[in-house]
Amino acid sequence: MDSNTPKKQGGSLGESQSNRGASWAEKTFLAICYAALGLPLLLLVVLIVDVVIDGWPRLNWAFLTNYPSRKPEMAGILPALVGSAYLMLLTAAIAIPLGVGAAIYLEEYTRPSRITSLIELNISNLAGVPSIIYGLLGLELFVRAMQWGRSVVAGAATLALLLLPAVIMTAREALRTVPHSLREACYALGADRWQTIWRVVLPMSLPGILTGVILSLARAIGETAPLVMIGALTYVAFLPNSLKSPFTALPIQIFNWVSRPQAGFHTNAAAGIIVLLALMLALNGAAIWLRVRLQRRMDW
Repeated sequence: MDSNTPKKQGGSLGESQSNRGASWAEKTFLAICYAALGLPLLLLVVLIVDVVIDGWPRLNWAFLTNYPSRKPEMAGILPALVGSAYLMLLTAAIAIPLGVGAAIYLEEYTRPSRITSLIELNISNLAGVPSIIYGLLGLELFVRAMQWGRSVVAGAATLALLLLPAVIMTAREALRTVPHSLREACYALGADRWQTIWRVVLPMSLPGILTGVILSLARAIGETAPLVMIGALTYVAFLPNSLKSPFTALPIQIFNWVSRPQAGFHTNAAAGIIVLLALMLALNGAAIWLRVRLQRRMDW
């Protein structure tokens, strides 16, 4: 008995040392994780505070309703606001039906095959393509080949191409959340595939689809590179009155003001960034609100 006692004490001592080592490694890893999370957030807060301090004095009703001007104190963002609204409405009208329809076809109608796998792989790859590539595609396809010119519809079609992979992937993930047992129950009651999709699958997956679509639109409203590539105007003193009208957008207007040497235009750019951030936060908030509201209705 006495000969075994030192061995037990030595074993417990080794275990305590290993536990201390593991605890120290875990604490170090957690500290690195917190630093990796906190530093980007801190930089984001610093940037937002700096923009708000610079642009808040310029933010007023006249700034929102005036046309651009060569005098910074008289310049406004009305054409950019209207152009961004037109762009988002047309982009949603193009991207949502195509994206959701493609997701329904891939998820509900196709069977696993090489062609289906190739399509899914290409969609995943397209979701990671830089936005400027879509701008070059829109310039060649919509502006030149289809002769739409540097118009609102050309910009909306280009942004719709940019959003389609994300909309398709989000909609497919939402459709997968609907249990297969509900589909089988509908078939057992005599419903065909389309009736099952329209009356059961789509209503149950609607919160996820809407959330993905709105978040995609929030990303599109801040895109600059595709609009620059298709030739969106940087100085517009009129509002677009048709789909073929020239246009500008908030990111383009901000880019124009930042590139000017006068300090007043830099203040205008900061105020425009505040407006753009507010629109993006509003879209993100709408996505969260719609998701929660629709989920509560489904729970009832």
